[in-house]
Amino acid sequence: MAEFLYIHIPFCIKKCLYCDFLSFPYDTLLVEHYINALCRELELKRQHAGVLQAIYIGGGTPSLLPEEHFRNLFSCLLNNYILSSVHEITVEANPGTIDKIKIDTLLSLGVNRLSIGIQSFYNSELKTLGRIHTAEDAERSLDLIKKSGLTNFSIDLMYGIPGQKLTSWHDSLTKAIEYSPAHISTYELTPEENTPLYQSLKSRELVMPDEEQILTMYSNGIDSLESYGYKHYEISNFAIKDFECRHNLNYWKPGEYLGAGAGAHSFLNNVRSKNTGDIHKYIADLSHGIIPETDVLRLNPGESLKEYIFLGLRKKEGIQINRLDILLRNVTDLCRELIEEGFLEISGDSLRLTKKGLPLSNTVIVKLFEKFGL
Repeated sequence: MAEFLYIHIPFCIKKCLYCDFLSFPYDTLLVEHYINALCRELELKRQHAGVLQAIYIGGGTPSLLPEEHFRNLFSCLLNNYILSSVHEITVEANPGTIDKIKIDTLLSLGVNRLSIGIQSFYNSELKTLGRIHTAEDAERSLDLIKKSGLTNFSIDLMYGIPGQKLTSWHDSLTKAIEYSPAHISTYELTPEENTPLYQSLKSRELVMPDEEQILTMYSNGIDSLESYGYKHYEISNFAIKDFECRHNLNYWKPGEYLGAGAGAHSFLNNVRSKNTGDIHKYIADLSHGIIPETDVLRLNPGESLKEYIFLGLRKKEGIQINRLDILLRNVTDLCRELIEEGFLEISGDSLRLTKKGLPLSNTVIVKLFEKFGL
């Protein structure tokens, strides 16, 4: 039975130039139909949920929803799920899409964590990313959150932006720290095909910072945040003690979770499934009581092991060697070359990425799979 629930709200005012997530332009009537379908899916999936520990409402831009839709959504949750033990209810928000009334409404419904997508405090960098907010909007939104009394909020920042300098990255970090969030995420910009940003880079209209500069940004980010008491607990995530994101930690276990909404993923009984990304089919199927899954995959032992390694090594604490020994032999010997090269280390019974290995995690993990014959 899943104890973690993800809810996808796939609406934005405008799609960012780098974004390849499932999202649609905000339309009042479409949103209303979607929320009705979403509540129907939540009703149909309640049999797979246990006592929930965390709920994460992501997107898109969930904070675009009017207060009435949030009330309907939480009424559905209260009527169908056991929420008595929920420790964390997160809503993603973007600057300029929240005001005092909306924040107060969310807090009154039980939301106790906001994750706000700032990305940068430099207007030139926000323009490059195609963000609709300004640095001033970001500061106003953060001021509202602080005035609400909510202390458990997270700020997203991005590095490796075309035109970004080490000084501007440092300034954005410093500005974020000044707001004393409980959690900060720092993401490297990864150009995805079929996005306008990718095409601008391909045509050389924009140029990414070089690899050495990006690695320096990542390393400087770790040093700065740790010096202010933020624990580096996952490749891209930092938190004050006891404020790690429970929902994401469950992903990296990997643990079971339910996903609801167009394009949402679920993981139950060693089966991964995905809802259709066609929002109209999603709404139509649920109007007939059909859960609109398009992909269902039962993991075999080898696939489960690969996921355990790939997801577990995202965490700074790493993975347990004794669990690997169940299916593999001489794990330490197989890892020796990567350890000697300084990408991996063994601490007690844990295998983990080093500071050198963290920013190159995908490459290191591919080599590890080769060593393990996976």
